[in-house]
Amino acid sequence: MNPARAYLRSRRGRPMSWSDRYAMVFGAALAVALLGRPLVATVRGLATGVDPARLGAALALVMVAYAGCLALARLLGPVVLPAADAAWLVLSPLPRRSVLGRAVAALLVIAVAGGTVLGLAALSAFGAPDDLVLRLVAALVLGVGASAGGMAAAVLAQASGAWDSWLKVAITGIVLMAVLVAVLGGGVARQALTAVAGAPAGLAVSAAGLVAAGAAVLLRRAWAALDRIPARRILSSSVRSGRVISAAVILDPGALTWAAEDDHWRGRVPGSRRWPRFAVLGGWGRAVAPAWQEWRRARRRPGRLAALAGSAALPALAAQAAGGLSALSIGLLLGGALTAAVVFVTGARRDGDNPALARLLAVDGRALMAARALLPALTAGVWSSLALAGLAVAGVLPGGPWWPLGPALAPALAAAALRMAGRPPVDHAQPVIETPAGALPTGPVIWALTGVDLALLGCLPTLAALTDPAASPATSVVVQAVVGGGVLAAFLLRGGRRPAASGE
Repeated sequence: MNPARAYLRSRRGRPMSWSDRYAMVFGAALAVALLGRPLVATVRGLATGVDPARLGAALALVMVAYAGCLALARLLGPVVLPAADAAWLVLSPLPRRSVLGRAVAALLVIAVAGGTVLGLAALSAFGAPDDLVLRLVAALVLGVGASAGGMAAAVLAQASGAWDSWLKVAITGIVLMAVLVAVLGGGVARQALTAVAGAPAGLAVSAAGLVAAGAAVLLRRAWAALDRIPARRILSSSVRSGRVISAAVILDPGALTWAAEDDHWRGRVPGSRRWPRFAVLGGWGRAVAPAWQEWRRARRRPGRLAALAGSAALPALAAQAAGGLSALSIGLLLGGALTAAVVFVTGARRDGDNPALARLLAVDGRALMAARALLPALTAGVWSSLALAGLAVAGVLPGGPWWPLGPALAPALAAAALRMAGRPPVDHAQPVIETPAGALPTGPVIWALTGVDLALLGCLPTLAALTDPAASPATSVVVQAVVGGGVLAAFLLRGGRRPAASGE
């Protein structure tokens, strides 16, 4: 055991020199000099009274963000190691805590940083009409305590199946509470939230102390549970994190979706059912049959459908938090609708990655692409209709019904999703353009804009209608339907040809 530890210490690099300490201190001082004034201005801007009309939506957004962070921590591990350490140190007889010490320290730093942002966001929602220093300290302690406690709960969930179930229940409960706060943000609920925001600063400090005490208990239990984390869970988490890091280094975000998909289906045995008879569709049946597997995949993952349906409330929450329709709420509307379409184009992506296999289907490329566009168009249309209905209920979009814009948006978003599914990996051989903001690599930029440009072009009537919500949306619905249908038709005619083999 001692020789192994000595070997590890000898391989951990040279001791920190005075120049290293100087560089660290100088970097910290430079960061404080650059970020100090904006942070002070931001904190001083929090010394305002609470806005009752925005309190419910802002608090709901903070809760959704916290639930998302917990879900991300649970998905990634959270305790991970580099590939080499995970391959042999975890399986060695070395004490598990000494092996995982650096990973746990990194998790603690991430939790403190995330908790600071969370606390400032909560303080901006509730405001600080008096005792700014006390309320700021309480908000920071509350945010850091909640973040550290959530990270400790994720570590316990990695070590125990029971804790994993409890963490799932907690994430679901936080999301449901956020929905209730957003829906019941008026009347009695608004008065209750306003009373909480106007509570004395000492009460906020006491609540923050209770949260910090609970977080300390969870951290102690998580530290004790490090020795009980199964090695297979650490190995699988390390593999997932390694894929994420590799995709970030080579700037290939598309690899993340394949990694998540493979990780989900690994070890699962889906049930088998008879497919519908597509012969009644005549010649179109041969094109619909290969596209039907996407519908089966959607049915086998109802949780993803539920998450998509719940996320349709985000544009309305952002609009309420901002006090009206803003660029953020419009971006969430179009981005969420495009995401709802992109989720269901896996078949088209596989056709692009393996065109030789797609050619063996003996199906006309345009007909197959049109069949694959049905499900993305349906999900994008339903999602955008729900989001527009939420904006109308929130009072942000006055006038006639706005939800018909959702089905009108569907064809353009389906075409954009299919275009994104067919884009090749990032071409790092593209030139780098010097701009006033710095060097701009054109390869990743072109990759990121492929598909998004088609969505913006096809959604121009909706963007024009949202910038002038006082006008009647009836004309915009007709124009959007014509433009969206034209974009999809042009995409199918130009880009829906039979996939070519590699090298043609």
